[in-house]
Amino acid sequence: MFQSTLLKRTMSLVLWALLASALLATIAFIVAGRRATINMEVKNAISQDEVYLNLFSQSAGFFDNDEYRMFFFRTTYASEHDYYLMSEDMSTVYDYTPAEYRNLSNSDTIEAFSYIESGDYNYTDNGLSYFIVNEYKLSDQFLIIKQPVTYNGNLCYLVSLSNLDSYNGLVIEYLNILLLSTLIAAFVMMIPAFILVRRMVLPIQKINEVAMEYGKGNFNVRADESHKGEVGELGTSFNFLADKLSKSISDLTAEKNQLQEIFDAISDGIVVVDEKAVPVTTNKAITSLFERADKNNMFTERLQLIPFDEVWQDFEECIATGEKKSRTLEARDYAYQTTIIPKYSSEDMTKIIGATGFFRDIFEEQKNERFRQDYVANISHELRTPLQTLRGLIEPLQDGMVKTNEDRQRYYGIILDETMRLSRLIDDMLELSKLQSRTLAFKTYPFDLNKLLSSVEVRFKPIMKEAGIDFSVQFNSGKLPTVTGNPDRVEQILVILLDNAKKYTPSGKSITISSDYIEAEKKVYISVADTGQGIHEYDIDHIFDRFFKADRARGKKGSGLGLSIAKELLTYMGETIKVNSKYEEGSTFTFTLTKAEAADVWD
Repeated sequence: MFQSTLLKRTMSLVLWALLASALLATIAFIVAGRRATINMEVKNAISQDEVYLNLFSQSAGFFDNDEYRMFFFRTTYASEHDYYLMSEDMSTVYDYTPAEYRNLSNSDTIEAFSYIESGDYNYTDNGLSYFIVNEYKLSDQFLIIKQPVTYNGNLCYLVSLSNLDSYNGLVIEYLNILLLSTLIAAFVMMIPAFILVRRMVLPIQKINEVAMEYGKGNFNVRADESHKGEVGELGTSFNFLADKLSKSISDLTAEKNQLQEIFDAISDGIVVVDEKAVPVTTNKAITSLFERADKNNMFTERLQLIPFDEVWQDFEECIATGEKKSRTLEARDYAYQTTIIPKYSSEDMTKIIGATGFFRDIFEEQKNERFRQDYVANISHELRTPLQTLRGLIEPLQDGMVKTNEDRQRYYGIILDETMRLSRLIDDMLELSKLQSRTLAFKTYPFDLNKLLSSVEVRFKPIMKEAGIDFSVQFNSGKLPTVTGNPDRVEQILVILLDNAKKYTPSGKSITISSDYIEAEKKVYISVADTGQGIHEYDIDHIFDRFFKADRARGKKGSGLGLSIAKELLTYMGETIKVNSKYEEGSTFTFTLTKAEAADVWD
């Protein structure tokens, strides 16, 4: 389209220029050519009459001879002049060219005669005078020439009348030749003009194509700078522009990507809306921030983004009033803090063009705060019990209320037990704290799990027998492979699980340690199962929490830290533990150990 339009317009301009030059040349030729032709004819007519003037001056009394005079008037029609012999005052015509030989019509003759006496004549050096009738008209122009002669001894004038319009044919012929030659030249010139214009248009078309590529964002193409003149300079300018734009866009893209990375790295969710509260920009955090929130009545796109109608009302009010809006959204499974601030136009700081919302998940913070409070309360409770017991025993001893040595020894034994209990509680808290902060370090290496389980079986057999509990260790998949871990810590975990099972398993029930090896997973599964009272379904999710004790009403002894320590030890070794339980039927704790790459056992 670009090529055809510019080429057509340029060629049309060239054609119109040629036609205009032809028209101007025609007008100039008509004006100047006709004037030149008339001047030439006037000059020829005067020259002809000058011949007659010489003849008459050499032949005195020429017109007095009737034969000469008649011959003259009958033969001069060939000169296309009509001659009249008139008196000096132009009032009387003595003789004239016969009517059948005249060149002018009667009407032209009458018009010419009306100017014979009043015409503004021009004079030649030979005594001739002439006057052009209608000199400045394009038609009906006549030439009147007077020369003095004698007739019958009196001064007379020989007047010649000729029609200058007869020479328009010559002008028209020349004009036709001029027009034809001009048109031929114009059409001939159209060929080189087309070639030249096309050579000029093609580079511009290429530059236009380059510009279109720039508009599409492709700044790798370049214009041809090899052309001479303005086209080459235009190509150079385009390439310079492309380099600058490419660098500017590259810089802007890099800056935008950097800002987007910073934007996305922010853990808080961010939503930017326009003046109609329609989201225009978000970061990655907002897409997963409200996963725990209820997804109800999500009929609009913006509720799919933020599933709270009250938040969108805050957006609308913030945009309408320009006031900052803050609120906390809380439920059993989530807690969010929202802050919405107005966004002003950079050109008019009084005009609000949208708002920016900042959303923070504070569920874990609140959970941790509640946990901290519970933790402090649990520690206080766990420490208060032995301390109160100690106080209740020491005060009677101090006051001398315990009289017998047997009672005092019994009091001392209770004080020692409570002191040891308090010491174990503090040790457990310190160990758990070190495990969670990763300041308690221990090595993991290949060891023989079969030997460890057999050792635990021998150790707990008499304890369980004394409690009336049937205890056994089962190797369901045969001999176990060498595993990676810390044997002392694995034994500690087993002791914790067995102690915990023994507390909630009455006499006559059973506790079983079972082992299974799954080759596809390279994992050994160790389970400690009991047939005791089991765990309520509303307690099972908290069984590994610090200080948690299932069925507190039954007053089971313990700090509530054992299972937490077991889980942290397994997490430290990269293993997992889970519990399955049915109330009043028993519980099963299962943890994993990974098969060692090498079968050699480290001592």
